Amino acid sequence: MIFLLYLLMQGRKHIQPKIIYQVNINDLVPADNFYRKLEQTLDLNFLYKETLSYYGKEGQESIDPLVFFKICLVGYLNNINSDRQLIAFCANCLDVRWYLKYDLDEALPWHSTISRTRQLYGEDVFLSLFQKVLSLCIAKGMVRGKRQAIDSAYIKANASMDSLVEKEIIDDVEQYANELNEGSEYKVKASIKKAVERHHAWKEKEYKGMPGHVDHPKQVDENGNIIRPKYLSNHTHYSPTDPDAKISTKPGKARQLNYAGQLAVDDAHHVITAACASSAGNKDSQNLADILSQTIQNLSIHHIPVDQITADAGYSSGEALAFCEAHHIDAYIPNFGQYKAEREGFEYNPLRNQYECKKKNGNFAVLAFKGIKTDSKGYQKKSYRSSETDCKDCPLRITCCGAATKFKKIEDSIDKPYYDRMHQKLKANPLYAKAISKIRSRTVEPVLGTLINFMNLKRLNTRGMISANKHVLMSAMAYNLKKLMKFSRPKIKYHTLSVDVLKLNQHTKLNFLNPLYLN
Repeated sequence: MIFLLYLLMQGRKHIQPKIIYQVNINDLVPADNFYRKLEQTLDLNFLYKETLSYYGKEGQESIDPLVFFKICLVGYLNNINSDRQLIAFCANCLDVRWYLKYDLDEALPWHSTISRTRQLYGEDVFLSLFQKVLSLCIAKGMVRGKRQAIDSAYIKANASMDSLVEKEIIDDVEQYANELNEGSEYKVKASIKKAVERHHAWKEKEYKGMPGHVDHPKQVDENGNIIRPKYLSNHTHYSPTDPDAKISTKPGKARQLNYAGQLAVDDAHHVITAACASSAGNKDSQNLADILSQTIQNLSIHHIPVDQITADAGYSSGEALAFCEAHHIDAYIPNFGQYKAEREGFEYNPLRNQYECKKKNGNFAVLAFKGIKTDSKGYQKKSYRSSETDCKDCPLRITCCGAATKFKKIEDSIDKPYYDRMHQKLKANPLYAKAISKIRSRTVEPVLGTLINFMNLKRLNTRGMISANKHVLMSAMAYNLKKLMKFSRPKIKYHTLSVDVLKLNQHTKLNFLNPLYLN
């Protein structure tokens, strides 16, 4: 009997759908919902003016630009890479429907509409949205602009390694050049011919005899699949699916088709001040000018100068360092591994532009400047060489020059003065340089990790460099926006320093009152 009483008190829910409901979507979304706060934080109405030039005066009415960008933003905030899954997610969430201004009985746009609209808008629209969110961060005091940390990460392209095809090899370069010159006002120069010939020779040297080479019989595995070459290069292969994607890899990982995402992050509160996509086939040093130019542009709108940057050795090049000096930016970039500040046993004479080898009898052998030459990789170097007469009687000739060579040769990069100045800067204050390096690693690297793992930056769902740049900008914008909504001004804590520390601070180069050392 008692069991039956308990059974009667046990609730069991059943649903009986009604024909007519009296419900308002506004009442179903709590007042403290995330998307309500997002709507209050970011006003997107300026996008109507930004996108006006992309529409005509006739035809069918398109998707609301605000709806498109809101849907994209929801995808980045929830780490959704597929447009199909994104539309399904938006349709199933009441708060997202409220944010998009779609009622319960309204159908959301097709996923193909999102893809086409993304291709319609130019990069300038996505950049303006990024700058809008950055301006809100600056207005809230989250950016100081003193120091920017720069780094990059690979983004997997929307193309498979199985799509790679080998580039054609021109058998007769001279005949090909004559065919191009025939009937054309633009003539192929000899330098272009030589470049094609070098490329042809590089391919033959690198790939002859390897599986997959045109002269090598095709090999198949036990399942009948063709074995591709073990080593693939951007010089010899490309993907017709996405020609802008480049083969790249990191130590311990397999090769794949990638893009590179470049970031500049302010060290105050880790706000991204610039973001762009670049080719994974380029070195980071080739992309420093692009990401730094965007940083300068984004911050100059708010009259914030870029005083200092820090980056790893991958950004070290004469071109990059020259750009920093031209824009009066204090750069802390360690020189690349092949850089040599001094040549052991030799002393450089800047007045005569020559290297001198001191001998025991007081005389010295001169390594005179022989001109600027281009090596096999395309780098220009200054060549210094001694005469055979000066080196033939030297007891260290074999150790210094080699058994077969009878003269000493030294090559320096034409950008060595830039590397020397950077070396002297890092050597003059090693503790400060080490502290700057730690700031870089704890500033930009966690931001990159967050974007890759939680902000949809791991893989592209579009193709082409322009689309990749839009993708990086949107991911960085979503990161800044989420950080903006969580930001609250920290309380200032005053530290009492002893008199001894203050005296030490006055007599040393290290400034202990600098936030660099207090943080």
